Amino acid sequence: MNPTQHASRRVARVVRGQPTSDGAGVKLTRVIGQRDLDMLDPFLMLDEFRSDQAGDYLAGFPEHPHRGFETVTYMLAGRMRHHDNQGNSGLLTPGSVQWMTAGRGIVHSEMPEQEDGLMWGFQLWVNLPAQDKMVAPRYQDIAPERIPEVSPAAGVKVRVIAGQFAGIDGAVRGIATEPSYLDLALDAGTRIDVPLPDMHSAFAYVYEGDASLGPEDATRRIARGELAVLDRIGGAVRMAATDASARLILVAGKPLDEPVAKYGPFVMNTQQQIVEAIDDFRAGRF
Repeated sequence: MNPTQHASRRVARVVRGQPTSDGAGVKLTRVIGQRDLDMLDPFLMLDEFRSDQAGDYLAGFPEHPHRGFETVTYMLAGRMRHHDNQGNSGLLTPGSVQWMTAGRGIVHSEMPEQEDGLMWGFQLWVNLPAQDKMVAPRYQDIAPERIPEVSPAAGVKVRVIAGQFAGIDGAVRGIATEPSYLDLALDAGTRIDVPLPDMHSAFAYVYEGDASLGPEDATRRIARGELAVLDRIGGAVRMAATDASARLILVAGKPLDEPVAKYGPFVMNTQQQIVEAIDDFRAGRF
C-alpha cells in the first residue's frame, strides 16, 4: 500500500486576496490570478465578491466574451441573471451553481437581479485542455436543491458541487479536469479528513471563521480571506475548526501541464490562437 495514500497533504503556501474591480466596476477580492498567485494549474482565477452596498455590484458584468476555459459561479447570497448568445438564460440564487464551458466562444452577461441587500459568492475560472478549447459552448445551471449535502460527522456539513464525497456524486459532471468542489461547514472543535485525488492541484479558501489544515505535525491556521495552496502528495487533507465555526471551499483538479496564453477573457495555448480569438470575436464568429 502506498503510505501517502491516506496521509494528509501539507499546506505549501498561504495567499491573501487582493481588492480589485471587474465588469462594469464591480468590487471584489481576487485570490487566484493576482500578483501573489498567478494561477494554480488548472485554475486560472478565483474571485470572491461580497458586499451589501448596491453601488459595489449593481453595474454587474455586462455582455462580454470568453474562449478556451470554463467559468464557475457559486452564489452564497443574492441573485444574478445570466444571458448568453447561445439562447441560454438562468437565474443564480443563494446556494446555486453555474458551470459554463466557453469552449470555442460565447458572449454572455451576468447582472444582479436586486437593488439592495447582500451579494456574495465566488467565480472560479478553470482551464480547458488544448483538445477541448474549441468545443461547443455549454452550461450547467444547478439549483440549490440539486446539490447533495452530506453530514459525515456531528457538526460537519459538506455540499458536493463537483467530484465525489462519502460515495455521493456532485451535481456537476462531465468536466475535463475531473474537479472536486466542496463547500464545508465545520462547527467549533470539529475535525475531518477529506479525500482528494492524488496529484491533483488543490486549494482551500476560508470565507467564514478560521480553520486549521494539514497533518498534526505541520498544521497551519488559515484565517478568513486566506487561501491555502496544498501540496500534491497525499490522498486527503485534514481540516478542523478552531475556537469558532468555519466555512470554506475545497477545490481540486487535474493539472494540464500545457502552455497557457492569456489575454483578458481569452485563454489559449499560443499567442497566435489569442490573435485568432480576437479576430473571431470582432468578426462576430462567437
